Amino acid sequence: MLVIFDCDGVIVDSEIIAAQVFAEHLQGLDLNVTPEECFARFKGYSMKTCMKELVEMLGGPIPEHFLRGMQAETFARFESELKAISGIEHAISGVERDGWRTCIASGGSHSKMRVTLGKVGLWEHFEGRIYSAVDVVNGKPAPDIFLYAAEQEAVAPERCVVIEDSQAGVEAALAAEMPVFFYDPQEEGLRDKALLAHDRVYPFCQMAQLPALLKMM
Repeated sequence: MLVIFDCDGVIVDSEIIAAQVFAEHLQGLDLNVTPEECFARFKGYSMKTCMKELVEMLGGPIPEHFLRGMQAETFARFESELKAISGIEHAISGVERDGWRTCIASGGSHSKMRVTLGKVGLWEHFEGRIYSAVDVVNGKPAPDIFLYAAEQEAVAPERCVVIEDSQAGVEAALAAEMPVFFYDPQEEGLRDKALLAHDRVYPFCQMAQLPALLKMM
C-alpha cells in the first residue's frame, strides 16, 4: 500500500508565501490581484498551468524575465519563512510505522521541492520518491502525476491513497481512481461542494490524525 503526499499545503506551508509573491509580481504587470485571489485561483496547479492562465489575463505574452524573477523571490522567501505543516512529521512517521510506503507527487517543480523539502528537513527522507508535474504531460486535475507515481513505485492504483489540500488535487486523485484524504485545516471546503460528498473523499483538519484515519479505511 502506498500513501502519495502532495507537497505544497500538505507537507510544507508554502502556498500563502507563494501567493503573496505572485500577487506582488502581477501587480507589477498592472493586474490588480490580491494574495487571497491568487491563493484561491491558482492553488494546486502547476506553474505551467498558472502561466497559461496568466497569458489569458494579460491578453498577450508574459514579459521575458517575469517567471525567473518571481521564482527567485519566492525561493528567497521560502528560505527565510517556510515551515512544515503542523503535525506532518508525526503523520509521516506514523504512516510508515504502520507499514505504508510513502512518496510525494506535486504540481511543483523538482527545484522548488528541493528548496522547500530541504528547508524543513525532509528532502533526504523522500529523495528518490519525489515526483513532479514536469515529469508528466498533464498537471492536476488530470490524474497523470498520481498514476505516474504509482507506476514508478510499482504499486497498483487501487492500492494507493492520496493526501491533498486542493480541489485540483482531489479531482486528480479521483480521476486516478484513488481514495483521497482532503486536508482542510480551516474547514473551508471545496469550490465544488459535491466533491466533499463523494464516497472516496475523506476530509480531515489535523495532519497528526492521518495515521489513525488510514487505519479506519
